[in-house]
Amino acid sequence: MLGLMNASVFEMVAIWGVLLIAFLGLAYALLLRKQVLAHDKGTQGMQDVWNAIRLGADAYLSRQLKSILPLILVLTAVLFFSVYIIPPSEEALKRFSNFTPDVVRLIVGLGRAVAFVMGAFFSLSVGQFGMRMAVEGNVRVASASRRSFGEALKIAYRTGTITGMLTDGLGLLGGTVIFIIFGIASPDVLLGFGFGGTLLALFMRVGGGIYTKAADVGADLVGKVEKNIPEDDPRNAAVIADLVGDNVGDCAGMAADIFESYEVTIVSGLILGLALVGITGELKWIVFPLLVRGIGVLSSIIGTYLVKGSKKDAKGGDAFKSINRGFYSSAAISVGAFLFLAHYYMHEWRAFFSVAIGIVLAIVIDEITKYFTHTHHAPVKEIAGSSRTGAATLILRGISIGLESSAWQLVVIALTIMAAIVIYWGQPVVFVLYGVAMTGIGMLTLTGNNVAMDSFGPIVDNANGIGEMAHLEPQARKIMADLDAVGNTTKAITKGVAIGSAVIAAVSLFGAFLTDVTKVQAQMGIAESLRLLTTGIRVSEPIVFVGVLIGAAIPCLFSSLMINSVARAAALIVEEVRKQFHTPGLMEGKVKPDYKKAVDICTISAQKELVGLALIAVLSPLLIGMVLRVEALGGFLAGVIVSGQLLAVFMATAGGAWDNAKKTIEDGLYGGKGSECHKACVVGDTVGDPLKDTSGPALNPMIKVINMVSLLAAPIIIHYRITSPGVIISITLCVVVIFGAIVYSKHGVLSFKKKSEAGF
Repeated sequence: MLGLMNASVFEMVAIWGVLLIAFLGLAYALLLRKQVLAHDKGTQGMQDVWNAIRLGADAYLSRQLKSILPLILVLTAVLFFSVYIIPPSEEALKRFSNFTPDVVRLIVGLGRAVAFVMGAFFSLSVGQFGMRMAVEGNVRVASASRRSFGEALKIAYRTGTITGMLTDGLGLLGGTVIFIIFGIASPDVLLGFGFGGTLLALFMRVGGGIYTKAADVGADLVGKVEKNIPEDDPRNAAVIADLVGDNVGDCAGMAADIFESYEVTIVSGLILGLALVGITGELKWIVFPLLVRGIGVLSSIIGTYLVKGSKKDAKGGDAFKSINRGFYSSAAISVGAFLFLAHYYMHEWRAFFSVAIGIVLAIVIDEITKYFTHTHHAPVKEIAGSSRTGAATLILRGISIGLESSAWQLVVIALTIMAAIVIYWGQPVVFVLYGVAMTGIGMLTLTGNNVAMDSFGPIVDNANGIGEMAHLEPQARKIMADLDAVGNTTKAITKGVAIGSAVIAAVSLFGAFLTDVTKVQAQMGIAESLRLLTTGIRVSEPIVFVGVLIGAAIPCLFSSLMINSVARAAALIVEEVRKQFHTPGLMEGKVKPDYKKAVDICTISAQKELVGLALIAVLSPLLIGMVLRVEALGGFLAGVIVSGQLLAVFMATAGGAWDNAKKTIEDGLYGGKGSECHKACVVGDTVGDPLKDTSGPALNPMIKVINMVSLLAAPIIIHYRITSPGVIISITLCVVVIFGAIVYSKHGVLSFKKKSEAGF
């Protein structure tokens, strides 16, 4: 095997087997695609609505690609030249021992740049292809609901599984190919792969989040509150933009988000595993994470295929029970396989406990999120009850529940990290950090299931909207409404898993940060007692504490700017929808609204905000590192992780709980639709929309982008003093660009061409 020194026959066969499993996951996605597309698309009226959604989504993604390509090209060049600033790593020189150091630099530079492009392309592919399949699936789910609950459930979940298996397959394929080619030098290249995935995920999360909530908030405020018409009423000019937004935000955005967590955990696992290879001389520390990932793909294939409705469920059934059956089946298969692998390959139990705890963490976060957001549990019922005294008390109750959920999830994550410490008690700190990385890899073992659960939400939501706009039969509408309620909870659950995985991934990257900086310090001849892995991040140092404080502020600033972007774009939608409601004959159904105009507004609004917010995430760690140096940069990362986790969980949980409280009212509680209680819930849901679907989820990739940039930049920053002319110029540029991005995001004026740019 290329690049894998001293590998046993089993290890060589196993790695090639993992590569085969990656292709198997992709083949399974294609099989499901064929099955989904074989179903009919229903009546002509359903297809007309579906076609408008499809064209709007395609127009958004095409425009998004044009917005981000220039930055991708610039960063590709930056990553290539980054290897020329510091000497090649010892592992790279050993892997390519037949070449001179200059040639090794060229090989690693090309590898890192190509890996960056590959990571970005894979992340983009997961989001775009997965979203397009979600659009293909929604109309077929709507059509199937006219026949049976079981068929509609199966189509919706398997459509979502396509995205899940693309995430699994492409993530495993990229990491394995890089490992096969570069062997012990692969961490140098995997940094580029991880950064490409995280950056694209940030773009898709930010853009999709702004789009979907601008449309949703604008549509709800005018349609539900002012005009007292149903959610997906065809007379509402923003209804198509709202349905498009579900796909570009929840499908494309979430898929790319979890994909980059999948990448980042394997990057940190291999970097820390390589450090253990240096200590123990055994390759098992870097082969084990790949084998775990391969097992996860196989278990997800089996578990997701088990999700289907019973033949008896013609009119209704328990979709959540069926989805959980698939999830827990995959978990059981994975745990059994990990046990076998730990005993016969690792010859120790610590590795098994590390990954098993990750699976337990995913399940516990699932249950916590379910408790705080599901309609059957007390928190959502309490929020619905608060609607009897008005919108203010309802919002206060939701804030309280969101904050409580955030606290419990942070405690669970803290206990998980503590478990990793106990498992490797008495071992050097690198073992503990490796254990944390394995926990993250274990947590994302069921990525195929998690992404399927998330995509299921917008698919059934769109199907419900198509059903309402096409005036389907009451029984079909009831089936879709039931699936939509379940989808709302599965979305909230997977957001919880995504946030938890982001924190674990960031902590493991934090360990990789310490390890990489220490290696460079050793190359520079710095005494071991002064290296970062020995001293740690000393919060008692005032300058480090300053880094912590600034890091904690970044998620708050980022969230503020995103919510402001949604509010500004939603205001434009409100004005447009109000204006169109004055069109003669529109309220009577004699004239159709101009859906294209609302789609234009959302598309342009989202793209105008993308690059500025991304630049804040990319440049802020560079600025801190250059001004305060690397130890303070470590403190900055700690602040970002803790503050980001707390804010993300609070916003995602509160928003999901408000949304489901509204659904309980719409099902007939406290007077049902049109009542004062319902109007109060709509206000709460409108407040929660940008929290749960825009700023909260966007914090996940933001945390990891900041960590990846720090990991790439820290070894370079060590080589330069703040007084160097190049550093002074770089600091000045960072300050100007960050300040400009903030000012633009707060006060940017949106302008739109008269001619439609939506493409349909």
